[in-house]
Amino acid sequence: MNFKKIFLPFAAGALALGLAACSDEESANTEAENEEPTAEEQQAAEDQQAAAEEMQAAMEEQQVAEDEVVATINGEEITGEAYNSALASTQSNLQQMGQDPTTEEGAEQAKTQTLDLLINQNLIIQKANEAGHEASEEEIDEEYASFQEQFGGEEAMNEIMEAQGIDKETLRGQMADSIKFDKYVNEVAPAEEPTDEEIQEFYDQITAQAEQTGQEAPALEDVREDIVSTLNQQKQQEQLMAHLEELKAEAEIERLI
Repeated sequence: MNFKKIFLPFAAGALALGLAACSDEESANTEAENEEPTAEEQQAAEDQQAAAEEMQAAMEEQQVAEDEVVATINGEEITGEAYNSALASTQSNLQQMGQDPTTEEGAEQAKTQTLDLLINQNLIIQKANEAGHEASEEEIDEEYASFQEQFGGEEAMNEIMEAQGIDKETLRGQMADSIKFDKYVNEVAPAEEPTDEEIQEFYDQITAQAEQTGQEAPALEDVREDIVSTLNQQKQQEQLMAHLEELKAEAEIERLI
């Protein structure tokens, strides 16, 4: 089970945002080359660009000084540098869900979710270190190679890293934490195989949803593996969330913004 997308705003998140931005820009450039826009289309495009820049500026106003301490967990400080990186990911997620992170309510939600993410991250990593979990150079190399492939090779990845202000040492350090995180999660929230009854119940829900939309539901044997994976993740997430609540109850946590 990989909970990093839920809990950990690792450097990979910033790289992914950079990759998406590059892809959008390339797509826009390709469209512009393929077809000459009308005056109205050109004006609409300029208005859209201006609105996007205004939105970006408003989101950046929510950032804090990089050396500001935004929270402490068991005496360990979380600085503005980590907060700002995680905040950008949170804001992007809110936008994808159709919410505006620049409103007063949206900004407060973004701050709360970002601090929650960072607190969860630090608690898990602290406990992983206490439990003696480590990331070998071989494991980090393997993760790094996987990232290079994901981002289109070493050169493309280096360009995105440079644009996002992330160096190789920082990324490898984040990957080490990511590996230790996974090892700890697998220890405290081991996968549980769902029962046949649970699989059938989930499948019945899929069938009912398909019928409501006038679609034909796939055969159970065709989606059984996906259902098992989904139910597994749900069970592990429930275990991990319960474990995190226990850790928080025992920890000394102070939010400073």
